[in-house]
Amino acid sequence: MISDRREWPDAGFPGVAVNPETLDTEVVDEERCADALAASSDPRDHALVELARGHVSAAAEILVEARYADPESFRLKVLELDVLRAGNRNDRAVERAQQLLSESKGTPNEAMVLQYLGKIQFSRGNYAAAEKAFSQALDLRVAASADASLIYSSTVALGRARELRSREQ
Repeated sequence: MISDRREWPDAGFPGVAVNPETLDTEVVDEERCADALAASSDPRDHALVELARGHVSAAAEILVEARYADPESFRLKVLELDVLRAGNRNDRAVERAQQLLSESKGTPNEAMVLQYLGKIQFSRGNYAAAEKAFSQALDLRVAASADASLIYSSTVALGRARELRSREQ
């Protein structure tokens, strides 16, 4: 377990990181996060921070409005997966992830969807399925020479899923 929060995987927004034990996003630097949020007009950023603060309903409200304004935004569709997962609507989240996976097959977005699918399966306690999704996401990210932070995030998530799966056996 990575105990130093500075080593936690980046969550894609300043001051927010992925807890390597739970794989949930958390605000790790409130001041940095608040400053970046004040400078952002992107509803995705605001929803992500609300999720990281544990305010699932607020994140869902922001997401609904944003999706209404931009219903085809792939990034908003993917964020919806995390809102569904955080709201314990895991069956719906898996269903939506499978739809997005079929839409993104063979595109640069495929790894992102697989990462979120792994996170959903992890939340459900289905560590074997999480391990498979994280492994596929990692393979795609490495093959695409993705940003190091994305590769690190997939590596940490895969390691955690493997650790918990091995405890079940």
